[in-house]
Amino acid sequence: MVGQSGKWMILVVATWIQAFTGTNFDFASYSSELKSVLGISQVQLNYLSVASDMGKALGWCSGVSLMYFPLWVVMFMAVFMGLVGYGLQWFVIRGIISVPYVMVYLLCLLAGCSICWFNTICYVLCIRHFQANRALALSLTISFNGLSAALYTLIANAVNPNSDTIYLFLNALVPLFPSVVALIPVLRQPPVQSLPAEATRRDSMIFLCLNILAVVTGLYLLLLNSLSSDASKARILLVGAICLLILPLCLPGMAYAREWARRNSPSSFLSEISSTFNLVDTDDLELHKELIAGSENDNATNATNPTNTSSYGLIHREGFFGCFACFGKVMEKDRLTVLGEEHSARLLVRRWDFWLYYAAYLCGATIGLVYSNNLGQISESLGYSSLTSSLVTVYSSCSFFGRLLSAAPDFLRDKVYFARTGWLVVALLPTPIAFFLLAASGSEAMLRTGTGLIGISSGFVFSAAVSVTSEIFGPNSAGVNHNILITNIPIGSLLYGLLAALVYDSHEGSSITPVSLLKDATLCMGRSCYRQTFIWWGCISIVGLTSSFLLFLRTRTAYNRFERNRNRTQVTESSLQTSS
Repeated sequence: MVGQSGKWMILVVATWIQAFTGTNFDFASYSSELKSVLGISQVQLNYLSVASDMGKALGWCSGVSLMYFPLWVVMFMAVFMGLVGYGLQWFVIRGIISVPYVMVYLLCLLAGCSICWFNTICYVLCIRHFQANRALALSLTISFNGLSAALYTLIANAVNPNSDTIYLFLNALVPLFPSVVALIPVLRQPPVQSLPAEATRRDSMIFLCLNILAVVTGLYLLLLNSLSSDASKARILLVGAICLLILPLCLPGMAYAREWARRNSPSSFLSEISSTFNLVDTDDLELHKELIAGSENDNATNATNPTNTSSYGLIHREGFFGCFACFGKVMEKDRLTVLGEEHSARLLVRRWDFWLYYAAYLCGATIGLVYSNNLGQISESLGYSSLTSSLVTVYSSCSFFGRLLSAAPDFLRDKVYFARTGWLVVALLPTPIAFFLLAASGSEAMLRTGTGLIGISSGFVFSAAVSVTSEIFGPNSAGVNHNILITNIPIGSLLYGLLAALVYDSHEGSSITPVSLLKDATLCMGRSCYRQTFIWWGCISIVGLTSSFLLFLRTRTAYNRFERNRNRTQVTESSLQTSS
């Protein structure tokens, strides 16, 4: 019983860590001030945001560190990196110290690494203690990372609403507090237990309650943010937000009460509850083994087809030159027919599915992240510089809701089944629409609408990508394969940000604003500063949407076979339970 309450405590502290360590999302809140103090161009500012995103490409370092150090040590190593990376930047922007541009770049890189290390810690905790429900646990904790910018805006307004430099100070100091609080639960982790099917289904009720509470928290921060410009009101709102984050601490008590009810309630009542909250299937993590066996029988019936030359009975392969004959043959080459097949890194990069997936992420979610990094200059160029913090909150909150929506395939599975790669197509659809709307109008309403659409779209992909990688390329290889996938983030951050910066700096409407005796910073005003960039980003996001649609076409057969076998297994288990 202690183990059951302990694992929920682990989940709660993981959501706290995620909620206060997504510090890269508030870059737009202080980027204009940083650009002015350093006296740099938009291109040079873009390189700093790339350095922050490049920390994700070094995410494998945190996994290697966990092989040699305890988890709590790695957690405080992440705290130290953030403290140094953001703390020294705060000294620079306050004029306390003066360092060259290269040093600021390295500080941004160090701060970006700390974010990835915190993410790895939360992933390990969720996967270790929620093996059967790990998709729901990961989706929930990752979604809170999207709330970081909204929470930091609220804290900054409560402390000093007139200072943009305070964000760097908060980025350096605030992650220390949830890490200290999480230390005791991390040190006293309960042993991993294999739960029976009935207990796993009962856990679904708690996940449902947690997601409802998460929605309430997101709406609270989004709808009441406009009232936080006044310091006194911001402090009241901050207390309310902290209370909403603390509220899940009642989960350990719920675990005790649920166990007591299970012992003392009639069995018929318990079976009714179990059937009501049957949101996940406990055999999903091992079902791919059964599917492989089932797919061998399916392939045997098609043995007379000369194009079926797979030696493993898993992947449908055609001739190398035949893939260039027509679009249909391209779609059939190396088509995945089952989920869960383990892919090594070498096999991964040889798969068409991976590169379609990579392109969808690169031209979809990553471009949304670059947009958020440029929000400071976008709002400034349109004459809405006072709304930067509000826009960052809109993006952060909508990204949070997008991440929560990524759990929809798991909750709706028994009612409406749709391949997760199909949900990916739906999630990427708002991005090109938003960019073309932004190019067409520079009004405040359109700016907020476009920011919200981009936040929902990118947030969904950020969260769903972990599950998609695990399903398509194997759960045991997901850690390595997902780190390979997210190498697109620094690449996209560099390319898309550089495109926007070059257009910004070279525009005729740019004006030179002196910021020091030795340096000048370019400042562009007007809709034309980003209109061409929005059009380019919209066209690029269409490429991502097309890639995700092709990925869906190539993988829907595997997803449909997976679902048929899952239903067949459930029917078999039900009949066995009835007969016994």
